[in-house]
Amino acid sequence: MSASGTFGYGVDEAQKVDITKLGAVICKGIFLKPRDGNPQPRLVETPAGMLNSIGLQGVGIDKLISDYAPVWGKWDTPVIVNICGESADEYTEIAKRLDEVDGVSGLEVNISCPNLHKGGMEFGTDPQVAAQITSNVKAATSLPVMVKLTPNAPDIVSVARAVADAGADALSLINTIVGMAIDVVKQKPVLPNGIGGLSGPAIKPIALAIVYKVAKSVDIPIIGVGGISSANDALEFILAGASAVQIGTAGMINPDIFGQIVNGIQTYMQKTGTADISELVGKAGLR
Repeated sequence: MSASGTFGYGVDEAQKVDITKLGAVICKGIFLKPRDGNPQPRLVETPAGMLNSIGLQGVGIDKLISDYAPVWGKWDTPVIVNICGESADEYTEIAKRLDEVDGVSGLEVNISCPNLHKGGMEFGTDPQVAAQITSNVKAATSLPVMVKLTPNAPDIVSVARAVADAGADALSLINTIVGMAIDVVKQKPVLPNGIGGLSGPAIKPIALAIVYKVAKSVDIPIIGVGGISSANDALEFILAGASAVQIGTAGMINPDIFGQIVNGIQTYMQKTGTADISELVGKAGLR
């Protein structure tokens, strides 16, 4: 899958990427109303990834339904909409609005973005709040619901259990990790917000460990995300307990990476005599 925030709404990206190679397109996060996002600069390269502080700039739910969903409805590849809110009620309202919209195949509940002043990660660090939002969204839609969790929670396993118990159909692990960069000439943070979300290869070992731990504690599918840039990376997540993976930063650098990873996994399966990818899920001692 494409990771939310790195593949836009998929329409422009589909001109460059063979989306039939993807299990799903996950569009960038959407709020009820359009958002301008955070001030520039929003991206900072790091030695092994990047910091972003986009602030979930977006078109709002009305434009998403009118302009993008009709295009998605013509694709064979399903589209999952990443939904965001500054309040618990906003998540519920968006879920209601997207229910039965042609072209929308599922929801990814974003309670993990570190680049918001209200909402996002604030909701994903408390198991009770995370569970309540999950329960409300599930009650508001007939669509499959996966919840994207933050690695910045004090106890992500407890949050994962609470969300699973509240009815989530799957979990996305993980969103970006809080980080920052400082301009030593100007002697101030590079990002106007101060902090941003770190993604890319630097976070892969952390994301992998979280998938490994959470897979021991929940019985719902896990989608692994964080620093995956090769077939071997993807296979590590699957062996750790992920049923699927998302590609984010690597796809922004190399649009061909999606097909390359799929082909690499297929080659690995042939070499190891693996008939079905599910045989590998959690094989590294978990399930």
